[in-house]
Amino acid sequence: MTSSPELAVALAEQLARRLTDVVICPGSRNSPLSLALIARPDVRVHSRIDERSAAFFALGMARVTGRAVGVVMTSGTAVANCLPAVIEAQQSHTPLVIISADRPAELVGTGANQTIEQRGLLGLNTVEITELNDVERLDFTSLVMHINVRFAEPLVAGLPTVAQPVAKLPAPQFFVDHGAAKVDLSRRTLVIAGDEAWRVEGLEDVPTIAEPSAPAPYQPVHPLAATVFSRQQVSAEGYVVDTKPEQLIIVGHPTLHRDVMALAKDEDIDLVLLSRTDQVTNPWRRQATVASRVTVTGTPSMEWLKICQAAGELAVTTVREVLANPDYGFTGLHVAAAVADTLATGDTFFVGASNPVRDVSLCGLPFDAVDTFSPRGTAGIDGSNSQAIGVALAVQSREPELLRAPRTVALVGDVTFLHDIGGLLIPENSAQPENLTIVVANDDGGGIFETLEVGATEYKPSFEQAFGTSHGVDLSELCRGYNVDYVKVETLDDLLTALEQTTDDAGFTLIEARCSRQHRRAMHEALKTGF
Repeated sequence: MTSSPELAVALAEQLARRLTDVVICPGSRNSPLSLALIARPDVRVHSRIDERSAAFFALGMARVTGRAVGVVMTSGTAVANCLPAVIEAQQSHTPLVIISADRPAELVGTGANQTIEQRGLLGLNTVEITELNDVERLDFTSLVMHINVRFAEPLVAGLPTVAQPVAKLPAPQFFVDHGAAKVDLSRRTLVIAGDEAWRVEGLEDVPTIAEPSAPAPYQPVHPLAATVFSRQQVSAEGYVVDTKPEQLIIVGHPTLHRDVMALAKDEDIDLVLLSRTDQVTNPWRRQATVASRVTVTGTPSMEWLKICQAAGELAVTTVREVLANPDYGFTGLHVAAAVADTLATGDTFFVGASNPVRDVSLCGLPFDAVDTFSPRGTAGIDGSNSQAIGVALAVQSREPELLRAPRTVALVGDVTFLHDIGGLLIPENSAQPENLTIVVANDDGGGIFETLEVGATEYKPSFEQAFGTSHGVDLSELCRGYNVDYVKVETLDDLLTALEQTTDDAGFTLIEARCSRQHRRAMHEALKTGF
C-alpha cells in the first residue's frame, strides 16, 4: 500500500503538469498534499483559511487565465463550502479543480470525525485517488473536477524534498461546435451579446446590445433602446419607420436587462442562438436556430443602422439627464458612472452582481480596452471580494517583471461586499494584491429591491425587514482589521478624485462611496419614460 506522503508527492507532480496556481486551506487530512505542493517550484501556492473564499478566489484567477486553478482542503464540511463556487464555475464554464482530502473508505459512515460521504457531494463525478495507479490514470477532461484523495495515517513523514519542475501541458479546450447558421443581414438584425460572448466573424457591422462582460461591439446599442425595438413602428417628424427587428442573434449568455430579454420572447422575431459551450441560453423555450458561427449574406441597410444609432443616442442622453438631476442625490448609478469614466486602457475591471453590473451597463460598458469580468453564471453576489482579488493576482502574475502591477478595479454593492467580508483575509505568506481598488457603492442595504416589484409603495411596511436590510456597518473598521487602505467619499467629485488617485498609487485600496437608494425607483422610472 502506498503511504500518504508518497501518494501526495505523486499527485502534486501530476497537478503541476496541469495547474499553474493552487489554493491550499489549512487542515490535518490534506497536510501531505499541502506540503508536497509547497515543495514544488513550478506551482504558485496561495493560502486561505476559508474554503468558500478559497474556491471563489480560485475562480477569479481562472476567469483571467482560462486555466484551471486547484483548491485543496481537508475532509468533512470543508468540501461542502466549495459548492457555491463550483456551481458558478459550471454555469460560467470556468475551469476549476476541487481536491478534497478524505479518510480511508472503511471509516466513512462510522461516526468518526469528518467521515461523511464526500463522493458526489459537489454534484460532480468524483475521481477517487487511493493508490499510485489512480494518480497515473488521472485526466483533466472535465471543465470542473472533484478529486477526492484518501489519505491514511501516518499523514506526514518529514518535509518533502524540493521537487524537480515539470513541463506544463496545454490547457484542455472545452469548445462545443454547434455548426453554422445562415443569416441574411439585409433583414433588420440585432445582436444581443451576453457573458461568454465572443467576436463573431461576419457580425462586426450589426448593431449590438452588449453586456459589460461581453466584447465591445463595433456598432454599440444602449440597452435602454430595447424599448424602441419592442414596437413595430415609431413615428418621428412626420416619418414612420419600422423599428422591430426581424431577427435576433443572441451570443453567449445574456441575463441583465428585462426589456432586452423580452425581445427574444416575441414570436414575430426569428431567433438565432450562438454558443460555444454545452449550454444554450433559451429561457423562452422558443424555436430557434442553434449554432456556433454564422454564414452571412447581405448587409445591414443604412436606414436600420440609423434607427439603431438614433435609439442608442436617445438612451445615452436619457441616462445623462437622469444623472444630472440633483433631485436624485448621489446614488449607485452615479458611482458606476464615475468608475466607468475613470477606467483606462489596460485596466481590468471586476463588477459584482445585482445593481453594479446593471448600472455600469447603463453607463456605457463594455469598453474595448478594458477586460471586464462578472459572476454572470448564476448571477450570485457570493464570493465577489475573493473573485476580485483572484482576478487582480492573476492579472499581475502575467507580467511579474513590471515595476508597477497593472491596475484592477472592482465595483460591488455593500451587501455583496459584506457577504464575502472574509475574502479580504489574505495570509501574510501568500501573494498580495499590488494594484487593486475595490469601490463599494454603500447605500446601506439591498438597493436593487427598490427597483423591483417589491419596491412598490404597497410593500413599504415590510420592505426594510425583508429586502432593505439596513445594517449601518462601519466599513472603515473592517478595513482596518483586514489591513486594507480605506477612503470614504460622499460626493461625486470626491469619488472622482479618489479614483484618479488610485491610478497613480499602487496597493490595495477600498473606496467606500456613501450613497442613497431613496430615489432609485424614481430614477429607473425616469429612465424608462425617456422612451
